[in-house]
Amino acid sequence: MEKRPLGKTGMEVSVICLGTMTYGEQNTESEAHEQLDYAVANGVNFIDTAEIYAVPPRAETYGHTEQHIGTWLQKRGGRDKIILATKVAGPSDMTWARGGRERTRLTRTQIMSAIDGSLRRLQTDYVDLFQLHWPDRNTNYFGAREYRHDPAEDMTPLRESVEAMAELMRAGKIRAFGLSNETPWGVCECLRLSDGGLPRPASVQNPYNLLNRNYEIGMAEMSARESCGLLAYSPLAFGALSGKYLGGKKPPNSRLTMWGERFGRYTSPRAVEATERYVKLARKRKLDPAQMALAFTVERPFLTSSIIGATTMEQLRDNIAAASVQLDDETMAEIEEIHNRFPNPAV
Repeated sequence: MEKRPLGKTGMEVSVICLGTMTYGEQNTESEAHEQLDYAVANGVNFIDTAEIYAVPPRAETYGHTEQHIGTWLQKRGGRDKIILATKVAGPSDMTWARGGRERTRLTRTQIMSAIDGSLRRLQTDYVDLFQLHWPDRNTNYFGAREYRHDPAEDMTPLRESVEAMAELMRAGKIRAFGLSNETPWGVCECLRLSDGGLPRPASVQNPYNLLNRNYEIGMAEMSARESCGLLAYSPLAFGALSGKYLGGKKPPNSRLTMWGERFGRYTSPRAVEATERYVKLARKRKLDPAQMALAFTVERPFLTSSIIGATTMEQLRDNIAAASVQLDDETMAEIEEIHNRFPNPAV
């Protein structure tokens, strides 16, 4: 499996990253361990999780994903061969997180609390990449199309959050920090802070797939020129790009079947029409639709790793195999034709 530099950290990560947010909700602990074993045996060295997983986040499953990874690490060993990433939640009303004291924020105090909880659940002394899950300010993320500036907003300055990351690096609890659901301004501000001696962000974990290529507008150049590559999440648009939901199908135990109201952007009429075109193209080219969608993300020059998620071993095997799929010029040209006709129907 190809590996790429994780920013300027000196670490290298596989172009396929194993996403784990189904562990503790759609997948049991034993199923999680089976997935982790298979992924590592097939060249994946990069595992991504978050303190609030499983998804959808709720008090009953808070931290379960990290716990399942932690028991696997203790059982398997080889921690030094794994690049392990987790995330600290931004502002929310999840008062049940981090001991149930207050709303989650990205203050120094809460970041310190979050990393200690993650390390305990993961049963490790350090994480390789600690990410700010979403900004502690009013901006565009989680599908928001509009930006409305509020000079009086209650926000945690990025400096405070990044200074906390620097402190954790000095303490040996993390090796690097990254951003998630971030904007060009947020990346620029972090780079400006790094000019003053604070650590640079190693990566940006944002959504990117054939139905949502908004990252290419502004953020892609930032990633390429500043060695702050994209960790693409939802590369299959919650499985929609596999084609399994077309024709009104609702596969059991699948994300859009169980929580479609949370991710309606992937099932809008425009998104469905675009998905039909991409699936038809894949089949014409004798490609698996999911593998074509994943291969498209892997071939982007601004991408560091594409984060896959699976509920079955069959899905996992197919997704990991996408790392060896190469799309020819004709296929890429037809993808662009569909994109030009249906630009970003599921932002």
